[in-house]
Amino acid sequence: MPRILIIEDEDGIWENLVELFEAEGFEAEGAPDGRSGVAAALGRPPDVVVCDITMPVLDGYEVLEALRDHPSTAAVAFVFLSARATRADLRLGMSLGADDYVTKPFTQHEILSAVRGRLKRRPAPSAGPPAVTSAPAVLGAPPVVGAPADLVVVSEALARSWDRARRAAASDLSVLLLGETGVGKDVFAHAIHQASPRARRPFVPLHCAALPPSLLESELFGYEKGAFTGANASRAGLFEGAEGGTVFLDEVGEVPMETQVKLLRVLEDRRLTRVGGRASREIDVRFIAATNRRLEDAVRAGQFRADLYFRIAALTVEIPPLRERRAEILPLAERFARMLCVRLGRDRVPGFSSEARDALVTHTWPGNVRELRNAVEQAVALHEGDMLPLDAFPIRTLAAAGDSLHDAVQAIERARIVEALEHFAGNQTQAARALGMSRRTFLNRLDAYGMPRPRRKDG
Repeated sequence: MPRILIIEDEDGIWENLVELFEAEGFEAEGAPDGRSGVAAALGRPPDVVVCDITMPVLDGYEVLEALRDHPSTAAVAFVFLSARATRADLRLGMSLGADDYVTKPFTQHEILSAVRGRLKRRPAPSAGPPAVTSAPAVLGAPPVVGAPADLVVVSEALARSWDRARRAAASDLSVLLLGETGVGKDVFAHAIHQASPRARRPFVPLHCAALPPSLLESELFGYEKGAFTGANASRAGLFEGAEGGTVFLDEVGEVPMETQVKLLRVLEDRRLTRVGGRASREIDVRFIAATNRRLEDAVRAGQFRADLYFRIAALTVEIPPLRERRAEILPLAERFARMLCVRLGRDRVPGFSSEARDALVTHTWPGNVRELRNAVEQAVALHEGDMLPLDAFPIRTLAAAGDSLHDAVQAIERARIVEALEHFAGNQTQAARALGMSRRTFLNRLDAYGMPRPRRKDG
């Protein structure tokens, strides 16, 4: 029996559509917003998704992108509902992978015909997991064989990280991804899932720092009806929603101590108890976590449980910052420009002037890939023309990036010194050692760059 998922924020519409499809012999389910719709689709992939465009939390385009990015839902037929199907809407939706549009208000015949038409065009199911492709060669740099298509791997530094991640994907052990904010730990986590035997099952991410402690446990473990005020019905958590697949906890170092105890129990016993419940449930999930903190220091400070740390860090993969893998900067910038042009419905993707390319490559990017994406998207969105000049990019982002090579190298070194001092809380000896300098050379560099010597904390 074909399964239809309706994602629509107007209760009357999705309830009526569920009744209509069930009366016509389909299995139907409704979701009241984009986020719950994506979770429902990843938890149990439907044959056809019928989705409104304008919705809170996630709009229809974001839902479509999320489903097309996941191997278990990449081939699901997708029909948009729209009250204003303009030419730009149609072009954007189709470029993202939509199969059809139905304009509101619609008749029962129109919506049934659209869904039945998509079901007739369904491709035959493929055998085995999706093939893992290589990153495209950009600017003459050879791609790394075996890297997934959504991960740009050109530099040796990132190739080493991906090789370790690829080998980790073949096992079922927990993986801890390490790296600064914005380096792409979430992309790596999804790539590991795609390369694993669980690729056709759900990949369910959660940013631990985005939820207050009071909500984190119910989001992870689910809750029973009456567990707390507002719990009017039982609800499965992320672990249950990821059954057979992968749970990814970003910024796991922010998980409160009381929740760490319950998380450890789930990872060790492979069983969980919902908030407010008594019965435990068996689960089958792969666990990937990520952090920008030094969890060993948090363990020594009593802020993170040692037993949980050793459980989640069975395998570790460190992702280098963007300044240590400059070969990826231009390929990433070009990809971000293409992606935004698709979203904006533009037919032509602007290029980068030679000055802009030089500036992008020499900038230190303290915000890593996330900062690069923001800079490129701002330049593309605000500049009209076939070529992006240097001044199209945010001045604050590219400060000093257009200077000479000598100036660029000094800017990088100065930034690394600042980062080292911040990381070691002003300890000059430790900062110098981390940068491969003697303490005397380190102090000379501070004087040369006009930086105040921090109050000595070496004692």
